[in-house]
Amino acid sequence: MRSRSDVLETAILGLLKDSPLHGYELRKRLNLVLGSFRALSYGSLYPALKTLVTRGLIIGTESSEAPSAALAPALSGRRSRIVYELTAEGKEHLQQILAQAGPAAWEDENFDVRFALFGQTDVETRLRILEGRRTRLTERLEAVRESTTRSRARMDEYTWELQRHGLEQVEREVRWLDGLITAERDRGARPTGSANDHPVSRHHTTADGDRRPGTER
Repeated sequence: MRSRSDVLETAILGLLKDSPLHGYELRKRLNLVLGSFRALSYGSLYPALKTLVTRGLIIGTESSEAPSAALAPALSGRRSRIVYELTAEGKEHLQQILAQAGPAAWEDENFDVRFALFGQTDVETRLRILEGRRTRLTERLEAVRESTTRSRARMDEYTWELQRHGLEQVEREVRWLDGLITAERDRGARPTGSANDHPVSRHHTTADGDRRPGTER
């Protein structure tokens, strides 16, 4: 399992691939797009940016552009904004990460980030990640069902309702994954360059209660 800092670094690199961003805008996009990072603070973002700069994966350049009114609360005074962008090494490192489809990509926290970056990931890798995630959730579902069956007699009505709610969430995500897998298989069968190569983004409520981007059915 990858650490939270590794997952955050992947998310930063993925967003910077689209365009250079200053820290405030980067934080806003992380909080908007990635459900796992809604509570992301400057205290965790800027150390991650510093680490990526030190590793040569991104560079930070001072911008003389005046802050807009929307940025004034966070960037008041005469301080220059630092704009971050990927280096060639950063782009290569990101591509290596996005090509990985092993078990680490299926874990709860990392899956959210990898899914949010599916627009930068090839169809085959997307499909492997989705199938792996579905397998992981199916195994979890079976384990929870067995545990619930064994413990049912010892549960009060509220504990039982909580268990049932958890089961329904996982079942819902498995159905969601089934739809995505079918769509990706259809997409992979199309000729290269077909329209709608990537899913249309929407939000989906997952087994852990977060809303993450998904596809329209």
